Amino acid sequence: MTTKTFSLGGDLPINRLGFGAMRLAANSLDGPPRDPQKGIAVLSRSVELGVNHIDTAGFYRRGAVRANELIRRALSPYRDDLVIATKVGPLPTPDGVPRGQATPGQLRGLVEADLRSLGLDRLDLVYLRVGGMTGPGGESIAERFAVLAELRAEGLIQHLGVSNVDAVQLAEARKIAPVAAVQNRHTGDLGLLAECEEAGIAYVPYFPLGGGISPLDTERLDKVAVRLGATATQVHLASLLATSPSMLAIPGTGSLDHLEENLAANGLRLSDEDLSDLRG
Repeated sequence: MTTKTFSLGGDLPINRLGFGAMRLAANSLDGPPRDPQKGIAVLSRSVELGVNHIDTAGFYRRGAVRANELIRRALSPYRDDLVIATKVGPLPTPDGVPRGQATPGQLRGLVEADLRSLGLDRLDLVYLRVGGMTGPGGESIAERFAVLAELRAEGLIQHLGVSNVDAVQLAEARKIAPVAAVQNRHTGDLGLLAECEEAGIAYVPYFPLGGGISPLDTERLDKVAVRLGATATQVHLASLLATSPSMLAIPGTGSLDHLEENLAANGLRLSDEDLSDLRG
């Protein structure tokens, strides 16, 4: 990791280690609601520790606990340097899990709902999230992305992003309006990452710590962690940031202890030997 910051869209400097808000409302999209006061405490502490990039979504909610409302209660009035990213596209089904997908005609309402719940006049970054939990690709995103581009032209959005996309879909979006960030599940798609780096586009993997779905390779991580006097989680986050200067990390948690552990990765420096051991 050569620098701790990234210029989002060329004009919003943010720390590359940010915070993901998904786990504020519940530990999973279908889990029981968390105590909202704990979420407020985690958010307040995160900015005290230097976080100025928070990733959220209107569908990050469980019961009466909603991540956007916790962000507003904890952090509004917002600091001038705080960047809040949100995403639209997924629609919750009756059980509260976002399995549906918004039509182009529904996107404006979702953006306006985020503006209201966050208490903002303009959103810093809005991703169009497409598809389900499967891999990206296989559908056109042009019509939906064009709606967000219109909202950007109206001044409701500053920067646009795309999430869960392949190279074809990213190219499709870039023909319509500038893309400031890509949020994909982190995989071995080094070609897409290289394209983002060349274009100055942030690459922001969701589930940067596995999300309970993809377990971390603890054998390799533990070897380096013992050498550095760190935890496996900290080593993994540091290695993620070392992958590319365009790489951002947004680990999420509803625990103050885990928050402190995650953000301590900001001070971790990996040597060539460490990186070699991690890459095998």
